[in-house]
Amino acid sequence: MVAERIDGKAFAAGLRAQVAEEVARLKAEHGLVPGLAVVLVGEDPASQVYVRSKEKMTVEVGMNSYAHRLPADVSQGELISLVRTLNADRAVNGILVQFPLPKGLDQQEVIETISAAKDVDGFHPQNVGRLVAGIPALVPCTPLGCMMLLKDRLGDLSGLNAVVIGRSTIVGKPMAQLLTNASATVTVAHSRTRDLPAVVRNADIVVAAVGRPEMVKGDWIKPGATVIDVGINRIDAPEKGEGKTRLVGDVAYDEAAEVAGAITPVPGGVGPMTIACLLANTVTATCQANGLPVPDVLTV
Repeated sequence: MVAERIDGKAFAAGLRAQVAEEVARLKAEHGLVPGLAVVLVGEDPASQVYVRSKEKMTVEVGMNSYAHRLPADVSQGELISLVRTLNADRAVNGILVQFPLPKGLDQQEVIETISAAKDVDGFHPQNVGRLVAGIPALVPCTPLGCMMLLKDRLGDLSGLNAVVIGRSTIVGKPMAQLLTNASATVTVAHSRTRDLPAVVRNADIVVAAVGRPEMVKGDWIKPGATVIDVGINRIDAPEKGEGKTRLVGDVAYDEAAEVAGAITPVPGGVGPMTIACLLANTVTATCQANGLPVPDVLTV
C-alpha cells in the first residue's frame, strides 16, 4: 500500500479562494471589509517571515491588513495598551499577536487581554471554554486546518479511533477536543504514555504534534490509517552539502507512507492550512460581530 498524499497546499489555496469570495460578498451586501491586525514584537527572523506572509495573504483575499511592529524592549504596559486600542477599533475584526514574545513579556496576560470576539488565534480562555463545551468558538488555526483536511478525506469521523500525540494548548488539546466534538474516540498521548507505539497502532486517525523529528515510525501505523503530521523540524542534511538542513515532520514519512491510507507531507501539508484558517477565522469573527451567519465552508 502506498498512502494517498494529502495536499494541504492545494486545499489551503482553495480555502483562501473561498475566503476571498466571502470577503467580496460582505463588502457588496453589507459594506463590510474584514480587518486583521498583526502585532510583531522584536526582530526574530522566522517571525518576521511568517508575519509578512500573513500580511500578504490578508491583502490578497481583499481584507484590510494592519501591521504593528514593536521593539523587543517594549514594556508589558505598552503592549497591553496597544492590544486594548485594537480591541476598541471597529475596523479591526481580528487581532493576532505573534508568539513567542521576547523574554520578560507575559504572553498569557496578552492572550487574556485580546477581546475573545477578535481572538482569531483561538487562545483566549473564553474560546477554549466554548470549544470544550461544544459551543461555536474561534478555534486555533492549526487544529482547525487539520480537521478540515480530515473531514475532506474521511467525511464522518463518528466512531473512529483517533490518537493525538502531543498535549500542547496550541495544537494537541484543541485538536483532541475537535475530534471529540466530531464523535471520534480520542486518546491524547504524550511523553509519559506507556507503550506509545501500541497505542498508535490502534488508531484510524493519527495526529502527530509532539515536535520530535520523525519520531513516529512506519511500524507504529495501523494499515490504512490517516496520518496528519503537524511537526515542522529542521534537521541536518549533509547529503545536500555542508551546513545544509531540511524540514521533516514528526512522522517518518517514507516508512509511514508504505502503511497508511493517507498522509500529509512536510512541508506542504498542515503548514499552509494555518494561515488560510487564520483568514477564515477573521471572516468568522467579522460575521459574528455583525450578527451575520458564518459560512459553513469556513468552519468545522
